[in-house]
Amino acid sequence: MTDGDNRAERRSRRARRSGLSGRRAEWLAILWLGAKGYRLLERRFGGKGGEIDLVMRRGRTVAFVEVKARARLEEALTAVTARKQRLVERRVRQWLARNPWAMGYDLRADAVFLAPWHRPRHVPAAFELVL
Repeated sequence: MTDGDNRAERRSRRARRSGLSGRRAEWLAILWLGAKGYRLLERRFGGKGGEIDLVMRRGRTVAFVEVKARARLEEALTAVTARKQRLVERRVRQWLARNPWAMGYDLRADAVFLAPWHRPRHVPAAFELVL
């Protein structure tokens, strides 16, 4: 096996661990938000080029939720970058094109931040949606 093969294998293992961690974080966020009265509409909407982790609804609000899990809560709180916000906005427009019924609802970009030994932190309107 070449050095390049080893690097690719390490990246592949890291990607699988990251994917598993992300799915676990999303389920924790779904449970946390569900306890607050939110109902899951869609999970992992999008694909290549960015996705919306969760689309949740509570009353007249549809929340597009970014879930960030990190080793430290402070790291999670800074993980929603301007680039990620633009990608989410692009996916929100696509989601709304497929779900025009939601245009009459209050639309919001929320975030749930997770770290070991900390209660999940739900931040409503974590960033402004520019649609």
